[in-house]
Amino acid sequence: MVKKIGLLTLMLFIMGSVDNIRNLPATAIFGSDLIFFLVASAIFFLIPCALLCAELAMMNPEESGVYAWTKRAFGPQMAMLSIWLQWINTMIWFPTILSFIAAVALHLIAPELAKNPYVLISIIVSVFWLLTIVNLQGVRISSRFAAICSTFGMVIPMIMIILLGLTWILRGHPLAIQISTHHLIPNFSENNSWISLTAIMTSFLGIELTAVHLKDIKQPQKTFPRAMLLATIFIVLTMLAGAFAIAIVIPANQLSLIDGVMESFSYYLNTYHLTGWVPMIGVMILIGSVGSLVNWMVSPAKGLLQAAEDGFIPHYLQRVNKAGVPQRLLIVQALIVTLVCSAFLFMPSVNASYWLLTDLSTQLYMLMYVILFFVALALGLRTLREKSLVFVPAGKVGLWLFALFGVIGSCVTLIVGFVPPKVLDLGGVLHYELIFAAGMILMILPGVLIAIYLKAKHTLLEHRHHSDSDHS
Repeated sequence: MVKKIGLLTLMLFIMGSVDNIRNLPATAIFGSDLIFFLVASAIFFLIPCALLCAELAMMNPEESGVYAWTKRAFGPQMAMLSIWLQWINTMIWFPTILSFIAAVALHLIAPELAKNPYVLISIIVSVFWLLTIVNLQGVRISSRFAAICSTFGMVIPMIMIILLGLTWILRGHPLAIQISTHHLIPNFSENNSWISLTAIMTSFLGIELTAVHLKDIKQPQKTFPRAMLLATIFIVLTMLAGAFAIAIVIPANQLSLIDGVMESFSYYLNTYHLTGWVPMIGVMILIGSVGSLVNWMVSPAKGLLQAAEDGFIPHYLQRVNKAGVPQRLLIVQALIVTLVCSAFLFMPSVNASYWLLTDLSTQLYMLMYVILFFVALALGLRTLREKSLVFVPAGKVGLWLFALFGVIGSCVTLIVGFVPPKVLDLGGVLHYELIFAAGMILMILPGVLIAIYLKAKHTLLEHRHHSDSDHS
């Protein structure tokens, strides 16, 4: 970077990576339950993750990110598995955000095509390859580009949907959900209540991504934790109010996970006789969604390259172009995303495909977070032997508490991820669970095999070294 990233740019970069208006329908579909689970998710996941990642980043600003942290705590094999889970999760996640982009674009042109899987796949693949070509030109201005996109395409539309929802309530319009103390406490015996946790957790993933860019941040010891704090507050408030604004006007059984945002805006604006604003808002949301892809396309690939020095990445994929971009890795990403998009053809509806990919992506990422919370605990305890922690309050007690909260939140999400929501047509529970389990195995297996291979390789090299030393 010609100039270092400042506080505002970094905060918007973090918010653009995590907070996305496309997540609102998947949260709003669970009605009044979303309030309880969103607050619980913030306490048991987002806040611990933000605090612990800020602490980890400051322990060694020169080598930051998931791979570097895990390697210092548990060695290169576990580090490879963690960065693999972060990277492969994005391969599943990309089709969901791209399907949202396609649905918004189609809503402005031909809304009836938004539920056609063949049209969606064509747009998804075309846009992703186009963005891959753009990213190959370099990432010098990526943070600023993402910040601009976040401002106009995420922050402004998010505030608008919240204000529209507030106006709706103040004017006494009928609500699509029940708002009372009784309805705000979920019925824990219902599977649907627990499943809402998956959708909400998905809205909080990725807050650790920017740590890999720590060298490019101005005064990282001050800027990074402040940006994390401000971004976390904004994310929680906007996700809660935004999802609630959609839930009060669109009944759960009528809400499209892909097209729900534009449906909600259209509903509000048609009621207030402001239909002419719909295309403008659609364009803004498209800008924000495209901007959110920037960090997700480059950061996990950059983290994967950190594993190159330990021999995890084939030399063929390690090559970077003149702009410093891992071009072959980005091309491999595009090929995998093209293949993953076929999921839209194997589920009975676009909504079902969207949920399957969202759920699968979340579970893969949650496995990485379980590792990350144990990493934070291990490195935090080592740091406490020499000095006090900077950001985690209450010393050892606070460290154990936040790490425990994070593990509990992640594990609960992993368990309920295998249960499909009743409000969606997923082709039967067994059909869904078989596809889901197969997807999990196929995505995790390569990372495990690579880690086992490298461990065996290191053991063999050490054995040869000892044999040569004994011979000498």
